[in-house]
Order: sequence, then C-alpha cells, then structure tokens
Amino acid sequence: MADPSSYRPKPGQIPDSPGVYRFRDEHRRVIYVGKAKNLRQRVANYFQDLANLHPRTRTMVTTAASVEWTVVSTEVEALQLEYSWIKEFDPRFNVKYRDDKSYPYLAVTLNEEFPRVQVMRGAKKKGVRYFGPYGHAWAIRETVDLMLRVFPVRTCSAGVFKNAARTGRPCLLGYIGKCSAPCVGRVTPEEHRDLAEDFCDFMAGRTGTYIRRLEKDMMQAAEEMEYERAARLRDDAEALKRAMEKSAVVLADATDADLIAVAEDELEAALQIFHVRGGRVRGQRGWVTDKVEAVDTSGLVEHALQQLYGEERGDAVPKEVLVPALPEDTEAVSQWLAARRGSQVSLRIPQRGDKKDLMATVQRNAQQALGLHKTKRASDLTTRSRALEEIAEALGLDTAPLRIECYDISHLQGDDVVASMVVFEDGLARKSEYRRFQIKGFEGQDDVRSMHEVIGRRFKRYLQEKERTGEWEEQPTDTAADGPAATAPATDLSLATTSVPATGPVPAATGPASGAVPAVAEDAEPREDDGRPKRFAYPPQLVVVDGGQPQVAAAKRALDELGIDDIAVCGLAKRLEEVWLPDDDDPVVLPRSSEGLYLLQRVRDEAHRFAITYQRAKRAKRIRTSPLDDVSGLGETRKQALIKHFGSVKKLRQATIDEICEVPGIGRRTAESVAAALASTAPAAPAVNTATGEIIEEDDGGSS
Repeated sequence: MADPSSYRPKPGQIPDSPGVYRFRDEHRRVIYVGKAKNLRQRVANYFQDLANLHPRTRTMVTTAASVEWTVVSTEVEALQLEYSWIKEFDPRFNVKYRDDKSYPYLAVTLNEEFPRVQVMRGAKKKGVRYFGPYGHAWAIRETVDLMLRVFPVRTCSAGVFKNAARTGRPCLLGYIGKCSAPCVGRVTPEEHRDLAEDFCDFMAGRTGTYIRRLEKDMMQAAEEMEYERAARLRDDAEALKRAMEKSAVVLADATDADLIAVAEDELEAALQIFHVRGGRVRGQRGWVTDKVEAVDTSGLVEHALQQLYGEERGDAVPKEVLVPALPEDTEAVSQWLAARRGSQVSLRIPQRGDKKDLMATVQRNAQQALGLHKTKRASDLTTRSRALEEIAEALGLDTAPLRIECYDISHLQGDDVVASMVVFEDGLARKSEYRRFQIKGFEGQDDVRSMHEVIGRRFKRYLQEKERTGEWEEQPTDTAADGPAATAPATDLSLATTSVPATGPVPAATGPASGAVPAVAEDAEPREDDGRPKRFAYPPQLVVVDGGQPQVAAAKRALDELGIDDIAVCGLAKRLEEVWLPDDDDPVVLPRSSEGLYLLQRVRDEAHRFAITYQRAKRAKRIRTSPLDDVSGLGETRKQALIKHFGSVKKLRQATIDEICEVPGIGRRTAESVAAALASTAPAAPAVNTATGEIIEEDDGGSS
C-alpha cells in the first residue's frame, strides 16, 4: 500500500487549466482516469488526509504510485479525452457499465453493395444502420416480416445470395414477393439501395409519408378498377400499421428522445434507457455496474452518456436526452453531445407531463433490473458458499456461519422504538424465522441500550428453550430476570407479518428444516410432537447488528451476561460499510468486490427494511387513535360530526363548551366530556420529522 505523499506533485506544479489526469500503480498500469475544469484544484483533493476521503477513493490513492495529467483547451475536449482513455486503458477504479444481457438490434448493412436487413448483436460496425435494441430477436423478425411486403429488401446471408446468383434462381422470399431478388437482377443495385433507405426512414419514425402514399395509390388503383392491385396496396398499408402498433405511442409530439434512469445502492447501480423515436418506444436497454469509485447519481449519468454516445454520430444521438440528474458540468456535456450529433441536443430533467410520467416508468424498470440482478447473484449456490467462507475468514471464525441473525433498531424521535431480527440460513432469507420486538425496558431514544435489551431478550428465550428440552443442564442465574417464557407478556415480541415456508434441508449446524411459523399466542406452550422447530430454539453462528462499535459492544455485553461465549458478533456500519468486531479499535474492511461484504450488506438492509416497516405501522396506528375514543357514550357518527364541524381535533380542542354544543346531536354533558378528554390529552409540543424537517400535525381525521 503506497503512501500518497510519496508521489504528491509539488505545489504549483499542476496547471490550473482544464485537462485529464491518470493515476498509475507501481506496475505503470492506469488504474483511474478523471477530468477536471481546474486540474490543480481537482488533483489536490486526492492528497488530503486519508481519513477525509471516501473509502473507495482512499483505496485508489493508496493503490496508485504516480499521477500524471494532460492539458487540453476546453472542457469538451477533456470529456472526449477522458472517454478515449477509459476505453483504451480500462482502469479498474472507473465506473464501467456492462450490459445485463446481449441485446439484439435490427441492422441494415448499408456498407454493402446490396444492403441486407438482419438481426445483429455485439459491437456496432461502421456503415451499418441500427434500430433498437429489442428485448427479443423474435420481435425483430415479426416486424421485418410485416415490412418486407412494402420494402422487399434482401435478408439472406452472403452464401445464399451468391448461390442464387450462380444458379439464376431466387430464394423462396423472391418467389412470394418479400424480396426484390437483386441476386438475379430483378432490380438494379441503385433501386435496391433506395428500398433499403426507405426501410430505414420508416424505422426511424418517418412513417406518415409512406402510409399516405400507399393509401393514395390504393384509391387511384380502385378508381382505375385495378382491384387486385388496390387490395395488395391495402394489405401493404395494414402491414405497416401493424408494424407501427408494435411500438406504442408514448409521446404525442413525435419526439425523438432517450430517457435514462438510474437505480443504485451503496455498491451497485442499474441503468435503464428507453429510445423514443417519433413518439414511440423503439428500443430499451439496461446496464449494471459496480460502484468502484465514489460517484453520485449525476456522475453515473455522465459515465452513461459517455458510454452510450461515445461511438455514435448523427441521428444516433437524439435531439433530446432526459436524465434523472444533470452531470456536474452540464454545459460541456451538452456541447459534446451536440458535436457528435451535428446539431443542438437538449440535456435536461423532465419536470411535468408525459415525459415525466414516462421517466417514472423507466425508473421502475431500473429498480426492477437492480433487484433482479441482486436476486440472480444471491441465488447462486457457489457465490453464496464463497460469501460465507469470506465472512468466516474475515471474522476469524472456525466454520462458515450457516445461520446469521441480524438486528436493527428503528424509531422516530424516540417514539415507537422497535427492533427487528432477520435470519439468513445458508445465505438465503428464512422469513418464517423473522421476529420483531417492542422496546419496553425504558423510554426515549438510545440505540445502544435498545440493542442490549433486544439481544438479551432473544437469547434468554434461547436458554430457556434449551433448559426446557434438557439440552442445558444448569441455567445461568442472569436469565432469571425475565422469568420463564410461558409467563412472558404477550406484547413482549410479536411474530413476523410474513411467513414463507422454507424449502429444502437446513445444514446440520442449524437444526432441522422448518415450515411456516404457526400463528399461536406468544405465551402458548409449543407442542413437542409437531416436528416444527420451536421459537428461538436454534442459535446462530453469527450475530450481525446494524451499527458500529457501540452497538457491537452492547450486543457482546448482553451475551456475556447470559454466559454465552460460542456465538460470534459483528456490526456493519452503513456509512462506510465497515465491519466492527468486539474489543477491536479498528474495523475490518472487506474488499468492495467481496461476496462476503455483499451478503452482510443484504442481511443488514433486510433487517432495516423489516424494522422500519414495523415502526411505521405502529406509528400509523398510534396517529389514527383519536382522544375522542375515550369519551364515554360518544359513538362514531357523533365523532365524525364533531370533526366535520370543526375541521380537525386541534380546532375542536380550542373550542368552548358552548361552541361544541352547537354541533347537532351533542348535548351539554357530552360537550363537557369532550372538552375534558381533549384537555387531558393536549400535546406539549409539535413533533418534528427529523428526516424532512416537517412538523407532524395532529391527525385531522379523528378516529379511523
């Protein structure tokens, strides 16, 4: 690991003009390429205190052994040079999108004497006109089959074409009118090229001209009583219309635009692009990437624009590019796009109307693509096994942690404090084992104390279960504080809202296979002969807590108090994705590409999701509770009448008894009871949502 100060340029050595810089490692390989408006200012940022750098940036500068730069005249030139160098050197610390699959294109080989229409995949070739990409090759073939009636362009391979020319007999398509048969001289090369260019114009969105021309010729043929020709022209027009209908109209103004959306998490990002031509979606494409550099959404968009249009010219770059976030240097990127198109390109964020609605659709596709990518990655047995082995090696465990439990605390300003427990067995979520807790040992906000309480309660139940089954000869005295499980309050812990039966055997270290958790009361005694695992009966090999050193210490202390010393504990801090171990002053930093880190992150995120869902449900239930519920004799109809008359509970609380009596059906005694109930529940101060700064008003709807 290199010390960045060993290769830091001298003060004043770096120019303050636009340019592109390269970091190289000790073997002179380029590991990162970047651009800057001001080289001196940008490069100097990499040589500050390592503690202030993003973890990925810190890894890059400690891997590098030298830095060099090239000065250019404009920011647009810097953008172009950066793209060229990234393509040439393939630096390991630059974001590089990769297709999540090989998309097929409809291609017209205008670089040949007799252009051919075909399905193409892979890198684009010079002189070939591309349309798409399409989701499936059969969609291209269906479209081409319809259009060959009107534009009978060659579709055969070079071998078939040469064989037909040698024998003087066209292929079957030539006989049925779906090929103009240039192989046997039915049309000249110029006439065939005109057909191919008309085909391209129609696919590019200039559809109205051809349909109107066919309809005009059809009417003329009918007037001349050439009914067979008129019928053929009618069928040709219908075929073109059906080909158009395969691409739904999404923008009524016949816009040519590309819409780009990004879905991301800490480690990966998925990008989706909709190609809209003539107001219709002509193609869709998806990319995924590892976030190997410290980059935000605008940076991901800029990298995507470079990769998407770096090799394109002319109409392949649309008039309008809609993005979720503008690049840092929007003007330079816009000029670069305009130079590649040869005319002005609008780069902007859609704000309203159809374009904003379509952008939301693209965003949903990006989210689904990221979820699908993660699911595929998580479902691979080899990958899961490697992840568990990496975790065991990083944490110094004797065996792979086949059962992992993760805990998270959730609350809003100290109210509705809850916790979640999620279980992963053999790297897969075991939802039937999920549990959720209410924190009841104290009031207020204290994540460390909450974590100690939750871990203690969970493993007290484990020890009690072992004692009940005879597996634990002598119960530690510390566990007596909570009493036996059978007498625990029903509100101590509630079952997970989701219950998915497990499939397949559980590894021997984690106990027998389990079905869904039965919906029994918390204090009910489980049956001993039902063959199902009892709640909290199986210990994990690893406990993961959402947090850093304080939360880890609290969890470890809870286990020590119970006399449990054979369960490993670690914490995953979300900000820097660091793994903390008990009694260690420094965290364990797993490689960004580590499957073990990916699994820990997925476990942590699932615990967070489960906890916050429970917390929001509890808060919503509390907010829906009205102080009017405690007024004796006040039914739902009269409560609604009060709310409707005053508009909210807040205004009702400010009303006098005489004003309350004005509501139809409310007598003086009832009005006095209402006023007394509201006075006793008056809030001390408004609640504030710390995430948004929003003041949470009292529920205006009364009781639900």
